[in-house]
Amino acid sequence: MFPSPLLSLAQIVLAEAREKKLRLATAESCTGGLIAALLTEIPGSSDVLDRGFVVYSNRAKSDLLGVPGDLIADQGAVSEAVARAMAEGAIENSNAHMAVAVTGVAGPGGGTKLKPVGLVHIAAAREGRSIRHEAHRFGDIGRSEIRLKSVEAALMLLQRLI
Repeated sequence: MFPSPLLSLAQIVLAEAREKKLRLATAESCTGGLIAALLTEIPGSSDVLDRGFVVYSNRAKSDLLGVPGDLIADQGAVSEAVARAMAEGAIENSNAHMAVAVTGVAGPGGGTKLKPVGLVHIAAAREGRSIRHEAHRFGDIGRSEIRLKSVEAALMLLQRLI
């Protein structure tokens, strides 16, 4: 289902989290649960992955993760601030020690001059540490490719925080 390099990366992330006794959660918008799906493709992932939140709508971001509606209204759903709030909310609303959050414009429509197709904000949070954030501009390379590149970037950011 997933390319071998992504499966290998997922195995590494799970092994490193397991070694440090860390539980993970995901908060996904444009990836629609692909990060959690990739992690659960690995046998034994249940001892590390606590849960995944698919929060595609703005209301879901608020209802499930506690992202303030005014933050979404002011900054837009595709923003650093919302990605950070999603990662924090995933930890607060789970039994996880760490979380990764993804929000972006996967296309083919929905892009603007300020937030073009391929713009993805990723945040990773760990209890007791500063939240890390990255903005990626993958370009208009196709919806599936943007989503897969977002999954890879999210796992790499999560790995650096472990």
